[in-house]
Amino acid sequence: MITLNLNGQDHSLDITADMPLLWALRDVAGYRGTKFGCGMGLCGACTVHIDGRPARSCITPVSAVVGQAVATIDNLHHDPVGQRVQQAWLETGVAQCGYCQAGQIMSATALLKSNPAPDDQQIEAAMTGNLCRCGTYNRIKSAIHLVASKLQETQA
Repeated sequence: MITLNLNGQDHSLDITADMPLLWALRDVAGYRGTKFGCGMGLCGACTVHIDGRPARSCITPVSAVVGQAVATIDNLHHDPVGQRVQQAWLETGVAQCGYCQAGQIMSATALLKSNPAPDDQQIEAAMTGNLCRCGTYNRIKSAIHLVASKLQETQA
């Protein structure tokens, strides 16, 4: 048994230490919002937060996250910045097929929590590696700017 902190709760899971975090989340713990994309950490569909930092769960072994907080898209609605990002995604019509969007949203939320006023270059750097086959990159950038403007309004 390995105990992991997933979405703020400890879960004792009957898994091996070398199991990819993605499969522990989806197949054992039941958090299915995190998607399998490429299995090599290249597409970003499987992005989760580990102690607040975005990470590719398909290439992260469970042993690497023991004692750390893992957050998935399944629980992001409890995060104030995550709520704003999800709302901006809807307002700007980001998603087309939607498959990559969980990873995109997780990366955008991590960016905005660490930098509430990113410029285009910072957004592009933070979102690099999150691939969207539908090409919604401009709408993603617009949604991130929308959240940043709202975060600035609340701080003013």
